[in-house]
Amino acid sequence: MTDFTHFDETGASRMVDVGSKPVTARLARVEGFVTMRSETLSRIRARDFKKGDVLEVARLAGIMGTKQTGNLIPLCHPLPIDGVTIDFNFHDDRTVHISATVKTEGKTGVEMEAFTAVSVTALTIYDMCKAIDREMVIGPIQLVEKAGGKSGHFLRTKPVNASE
Repeated sequence: MTDFTHFDETGASRMVDVGSKPVTARLARVEGFVTMRSETLSRIRARDFKKGDVLEVARLAGIMGTKQTGNLIPLCHPLPIDGVTIDFNFHDDRTVHISATVKTEGKTGVEMEAFTAVSVTALTIYDMCKAIDREMVIGPIQLVEKAGGKSGHFLRTKPVNASE
């Protein structure tokens, strides 16, 4: 069990002690996709929803969710967040690509915060559009880049996209 840092040698759950780790600049970038009917994406792009601008509401929800990660993931440290950016691209006529970048200066990484940002953003898109399209699909959601800390820099060499 010792290979998993969130368990001790007996298998008991624990929050990893980061007290002696140095503070370093940390960054994580996560991406995800929401696939829908082309008519739904056309309406999103035209801002044709009574509830408001779907992508701007989703971006705000993702930023807010990022700040709640420590409350949502049981063994995740609550972290001060220096910055969150959430960007959208249109992968094709049916797919919204979400990219979240989270930064901090801290003793542990912000991968979970970036995953939360993308997940909450995607869920908000679904929530705002479900009245007209219940067949939307969320995923895949994946770590694209991580920098800082003892394990160093990670850059995914072959991201999975929504059409695969």
